Parts: sequence; C-alpha cells; structure tokens
Amino acid sequence: MMAAQFPLDLVDELERTLPSYHLYVPSPVLFELEKIKKRSKGKNKIAASIALKIAKSPPFKLKEVELLKGEMVDDALLRISQVLCTNDRELRTKARERGISVVYLRQRRYLAVDGHLKL
Repeated sequence: MMAAQFPLDLVDELERTLPSYHLYVPSPVLFELEKIKKRSKGKNKIAASIALKIAKSPPFKLKEVELLKGEMVDDALLRISQVLCTNDRELRTKARERGISVVYLRQRRYLAVDGHLKL
C-alpha cells in the first residue's frame, strides 16, 4: 500500500531496482488487500484500492498460491519468495533471517535492497 501513501512511482522504482526480475503478486496478497478495502474507511480504504489497481496491472502478474493448513499470508510469502518487496519490519526481519533479499521503501522516496540480488 506504500504507493498510495508516499510520493513514489512504484513501477519505475521497481524496474530500476529489479531490472531483470519478473514481478509477481501472490493471490493471498490480493485477497488480503480486498479484505482491507472492504473493512476499512478513509486512508486505509483508499490505499488498499490503489494498491489493488496497481497489483492488477502490468508489469505485475498474478501468481496463484495456495495457503497451507494454518498458514498466514506472511508465512506463504516467506515460503515462496526469492526477493520480497515489503515495508513490514517484522516480515523484513524474518525474510533476511531466511536469506531472502528484501526490497523496501527508504526515506519515503526510493526503493532499496537489503541482501544480494542475483542478476
């Protein structure tokens, strides 16, 4: 939802940061954004709506992911990701502990990478 919260062209920044990667949005993330959009009001509802619109448009592709029994969305992301884009501090920490490179928003203006990208 950071694209709606900060002055950033997310697609341009992702293409700059990850030029040779395919950008996938796992289906559980879309479901989670839909829930936020339906249950929230104000800024969160608007942010979720914008995030959904961006996630459903190129260069992003939907990746069907089935949650395992008792698995939360964050756990599924950790299970399937080679590179993870998130600003969630706890999720970033867990990803780095598992050797997953993390792309995150830095200084509210650009994306940075924590870890090594395989180009």
